Amino acid sequence: MTHSISVLYIYAADLWSVQQTSAHQLTSYCLSFAVSTHEPTMSTYISELQVSLNAAEELKLKKRGFNIIDGNLNEGTGGNYIRLWYKHGSVPITKVQVSFNNNMADGLNNAGYTPIKKDLNAGAWGDYLYLWYSQGSGEFDTPIVDVSVTTDAANEAEKFAFGWERVACDLNRDATGNLIHLWLKREKKTYICDVTATDSYGSDMDLFEKGYIRVDEDTNRGAGGAYVFIWFRQTTDPEKALKEIQVSINADQHLEFQQQKYKQVSVDLNQGTGGNQVFLWYKKRSNPLKAIGLLLNKDVVKDDQEAGISVIPKNLNVGNNGCVENLYVNQ
Repeated sequence: MTHSISVLYIYAADLWSVQQTSAHQLTSYCLSFAVSTHEPTMSTYISELQVSLNAAEELKLKKRGFNIIDGNLNEGTGGNYIRLWYKHGSVPITKVQVSFNNNMADGLNNAGYTPIKKDLNAGAWGDYLYLWYSQGSGEFDTPIVDVSVTTDAANEAEKFAFGWERVACDLNRDATGNLIHLWLKREKKTYICDVTATDSYGSDMDLFEKGYIRVDEDTNRGAGGAYVFIWFRQTTDPEKALKEIQVSINADQHLEFQQQKYKQVSVDLNQGTGGNQVFLWYKKRSNPLKAIGLLLNKDVVKDDQEAGISVIPKNLNVGNNGCVENLYVNQ
């Protein structure tokens, strides 16, 4: 045990000397290192999340033993000062989702997710946003051991570089403030093993119950048409992982990926917009995929790529007037 603690202190000191980082970040990196080299204990799991909308609620959560996370979830909007809180426990949270409309919430509720009934855009003009979490224990559930928040897009590359998983939805969605994202650190390294897409909400409950995670941002954002979402499942076994994902935005590319033996996700990511047909394709080849998501901020693409993120340079809203959205993967 003494030797393990010494290694951890050396690791912490090295991080502190190599890069200037906050105390919370340093603690997170040390926790990640400890988790990767020891069996998990009750104290390493994130078991409960909560949100405070004002100082009175902050005081109540402190008295209940919750720990506060750095970062105002309403940064730059002029709305309430909103904070995220967590507790450690023996039953881990394994999935975190966001809803920004009632249909998204229905699937989560029907699948047994726990809602945090606090609007993350309270006092601002953005969408009604709510966090949900699940404490699953199935094949596609990997415990979460740390949570963090970024309130500046410039800080995202560092998170990617240290293996954090980004929750897709901007927690200031349509509120015109800073780009706010929740980040998760898991007990073990995970890989993408399945991917699909939906252009309606009828199968949401079934997909959640089968262990899928929804990328909580519409691939048709700002373009009208159907709400289209990408979904994926994770595994801790790299042998089961998908190895490559591509996007086709015209008939020639569709044919090209067919000829190269990629498998197609059948849902058009531009469904109902009048734009080009856009499809996801995947295959097993080269390095396993660790993460998939959407980028709406072109200013951070270079930094994210330097952190090991591959951005597919094809706009998912090609042919319509929606937001420029790019798919990213992490290998």
